[in-house]
Amino acid sequence: MQENLHVTVAAIIEKNNRFLLVEESIQRQTVYNQPAGHLEEDETLLEAVIRETLEETAWHFTPELITGLYQWVQPESRQTFIRVCFTGQPQKHDQERQLDTGIIRTVWLSRQEIAAKQEQLRSPLVLTCIDDYLQGQRFPLELIKHII
Repeated sequence: MQENLHVTVAAIIEKNNRFLLVEESIQRQTVYNQPAGHLEEDETLLEAVIRETLEETAWHFTPELITGLYQWVQPESRQTFIRVCFTGQPQKHDQERQLDTGIIRTVWLSRQEIAAKQEQLRSPLVLTCIDDYLQGQRFPLELIKHII
């Protein structure tokens, strides 16, 4: 099970009823996702979401709340993903920063525009996280206890 388990983080960033997503190329397909990625060794969940957001969008991000914890099994690979989704504020955009490999561009889309691209979403977690955010689901960051 260990090699099939992936701990990931994602950021819900909303501005003017639009959400920051990345358009990325995965296995020769173009898909949309929140700024998201894997937890790295010796990294906290908060550090991971800050790093991933910067690497994928060039936005400096301050997480403020948790919007949900998700478990999803990818149907084809049977890999399990545990996602911790955060919401917060974009602080500063570094326009000169090169985006991560595979990231085509960043886009700001409404919930309706995202739903219209359902077939192009990287996983069902994308819209589920946004819907939970829009329904007001919020938990304090203190929910996470980093024990050394």
